[in-house]
Amino acid sequence: MNRSALRRYGVAYLFLLPWLTGLIVIAVIPFLYSLYLSFTDFDMFTAPDWVGWGNYREMLLEDSHWLKSLKVTFTYVFVGVPVELAVALLLAMLLNKGIRGLAVYRAIYYIPYLFGGSVAIAVMWRRVFGVDGFVNQLLDVIGIQGISWIGTPSTAVYTLILLKVWQFGSPMIIFLAGLKQIPKEMYEAASIDGAGRIGQFFSITIPLLSPIIFFNMIMQVVYSFQAFTPAYIISNGTGGPVDSTLFYTLYLYEQGFTNFSMGYASAMAWFLLVLIALLSAVGFLTARKWVYYEN
Repeated sequence: MNRSALRRYGVAYLFLLPWLTGLIVIAVIPFLYSLYLSFTDFDMFTAPDWVGWGNYREMLLEDSHWLKSLKVTFTYVFVGVPVELAVALLLAMLLNKGIRGLAVYRAIYYIPYLFGGSVAIAVMWRRVFGVDGFVNQLLDVIGIQGISWIGTPSTAVYTLILLKVWQFGSPMIIFLAGLKQIPKEMYEAASIDGAGRIGQFFSITIPLLSPIIFFNMIMQVVYSFQAFTPAYIISNGTGGPVDSTLFYTLYLYEQGFTNFSMGYASAMAWFLLVLIALLSAVGFLTARKWVYYEN
């Protein structure tokens, strides 16, 4: 940088220096160091021992728990995200009808998103779906014998999916904002042409809302792959029963901070990063087929 440019931009760079320092020290250096650790055997107490592709080879070919955690996470993501977005869109359409007290309803529906990822909500959810929980008490009223929804392998992950669906507030608000941008004249014209509500939904609402749907889908998929707190609290950190709630992030935490296999955990983290990047890339490539942009 020459002297004149330094005089012109020096103050700006001076103010940016704290942020740049934080970025490099807190983000960039640990990011690159974790990549190095993923190729080592590191227990946090001794110096890292270089093993090359050993961690990745073990993860992909030998570790059955890793494969199970991936399956559980895929179930959570690819069942939970579509249902959550469907519920969010439905409620956004209902709130878009111009009802009284709209701001109050928006606030009420947004609250679960704010608190849904907290430890307190996870503890409450464990009680709600426990043997003597609220769900079984309701079933008992109508004469149905309940089960331990969290303690049964076939139903445990679906209780976590319900918790995810319950956190529909953020995509709902975004859907509502998108719905308000659709001109009412288009619905009126379609109605004159004889299109019913279902026809208007699929020929007007979905195409014009497709950029918002795409945005919410990408954000929720990325967020869901990183889910940790509900599985950790509800399963007491074990991923049980029978690994049915062993989320990928939970298994990564177990390897890194319980077994002290930080090199292996770093390899898992980098695999997750690449997986999310690939799925996002597939999403952007396929978006050309169904996402409609007016321009």
